[in-house]
Amino acid sequence: MADTNDNTIAIDVATRYLDEQSKPDESLFYFAYTIGIRNIGQRPAQLISRRWLIVDAIGFPREVVGDGVVGEQPRLRPGEGFEYTSGAVLETDIGTMRGSYDVLADDGTRF
Repeated sequence: MADTNDNTIAIDVATRYLDEQSKPDESLFYFAYTIGIRNIGQRPAQLISRRWLIVDAIGFPREVVGDGVVGEQPRLRPGEGFEYTSGAVLETDIGTMRGSYDVLADDGTRF
């Protein structure tokens, strides 16, 4: 059986409101998020896909599902990282975002 540390990915997130692009009078609130992904496990692994659920303050949900992130499916060896920035537009000035990544280790294990 594999050691639980073999397949471990650490995620860091930073968000920011984009005041210069937002149009509150039109209920358009722009946000950017930067995500850092680091393989802290013991096996190389590739980020295959992602799923996000974005919900604004009035409960309007948006689901984002797709291959990789920002057009890439980074393969990370142990200790390597990948960072990307993307964005979301909400109809309110606050909201939530949660989701997951599908990662494939070189041995075929999905986690």
